[in-house]
Amino acid sequence: MEQNRPKTFYPYYFFEVAVVALFTIETVLLLAALFPPSPGREIDLSAPYAPRPEWYFLFLYQLTKYFPGSWTFVGAVILPALAFSVVLLAPFLDRSADRSLAGRKIPAFTGLGLLLLVIILTVLAIL
Repeated sequence: MEQNRPKTFYPYYFFEVAVVALFTIETVLLLAALFPPSPGREIDLSAPYAPRPEWYFLFLYQLTKYFPGSWTFVGAVILPALAFSVVLLAPFLDRSADRSLAGRKIPAFTGLGLLLLVIILTVLAIL
């Protein structure tokens, strides 16, 4: 009669979950001890400091190079804000009923152009 009774969560399943969790934690700790991460590249303190942004801001970094001096605000704030506004307002600017990409040539080329501009500026900043 006792054998037909289903297992309850506590203590039977709880014990199984706890054992699996402990083995997982032990495996991760063992792998971390056996294969420690490398400390990174060696720092040359005699080299001049050249700050560079992370990869996702490289296109803005490159764009500011084309607007020196007092025009930096235009390249760093105004143009990216205009591009972001076009992307943000795209659903409201194109109200055509056609859902195919061939029927929406202007929004498709605008989005593709902005994407290509970001990619090209990023590649130029890396080189």
